[in-house]
Amino acid sequence: MLKRYDLQDGAIVSSENDSSRILVFISPEKEEINFLTNRFHLDEHTLYSALDLDELSRLEFEEDHFCVIFKRPRNYSSEEQFLFKVSSFGVFVFKDCMIILISEDLPLFDGKQNYKVNSMVEVMLKIFYRSIAHFLQHLKVINMVSDEIEQKVNTSMENKYLINMFTLEKSLVYYLNAINSNAMVIEKIRNSAARIGLSQENVELLDDIMIENNQCLKQTEIYSNIISSLMDARASIVNNNLNSLMKTLNILTIAIMVPTFVVSAFSMNVSIPLQKSPFAFIIVMGLSAAALFASLVFFRYKRW
Repeated sequence: MLKRYDLQDGAIVSSENDSSRILVFISPEKEEINFLTNRFHLDEHTLYSALDLDELSRLEFEEDHFCVIFKRPRNYSSEEQFLFKVSSFGVFVFKDCMIILISEDLPLFDGKQNYKVNSMVEVMLKIFYRSIAHFLQHLKVINMVSDEIEQKVNTSMENKYLINMFTLEKSLVYYLNAINSNAMVIEKIRNSAARIGLSQENVELLDDIMIENNQCLKQTEIYSNIISSLMDARASIVNNNLNSLMKTLNILTIAIMVPTFVVSAFSMNVSIPLQKSPFAFIIVMGLSAAALFASLVFFRYKRW
């Protein structure tokens, strides 16, 4: 799938012209890969690396362009069961055009644009900034989901909520790896500013992006440490809830067994006291009630 964009008055707008300067290939097929390798002389290995979900972020220089593989969150689906994943995308920057390869249809140029975009390098920086913002949005969602699951863990004995917490912890590990990988690429771009052709304004913007990414990394580390440190405590809460329930069931069982023993004793097919008394039933029920009351008083005294 191919989408075309162009620069118009400092903004990125959708275009249908064949001469569009920004080409976005979404999950490209074999024919499109061949077109890119023949028309733009892109390395086929690098093209497939840009679509590899497990590929680390990196920067590569070629004769007439440079390539950046960057990480960003994938679109979340309810079928993932609270597992947030990351994906890779490749940005191939030429002097007058740009090619973007991505494995799924993600919003690359949405959100508020706080500055004008006049070059391909600035388009690339905008994509990086939007990717970091996407990570921050997902972290907010993960934090809210974590709080909701925590409340359910405190009152439930089911394992599924603990499994959900473990899944969130696993997601944060993926995010930490991806954000840290992006940080190294951003730093490498900063060190290669002259070779890439970054202006002073571009360098300042890149510094802002680096700060945002570092803040995102710290926030991810905090969330990951919190969830990791509380997993054992929440497992203990589940065990305590189970112990409390078993304790309550045992008390009820014992409380029922005591009057049952009294009634059973007067139900034997042998000669027993009160056998011919017209008040035998009332007396037996009274003894059962007294035994039950004595059991409850004993439990209360022991604070069980």
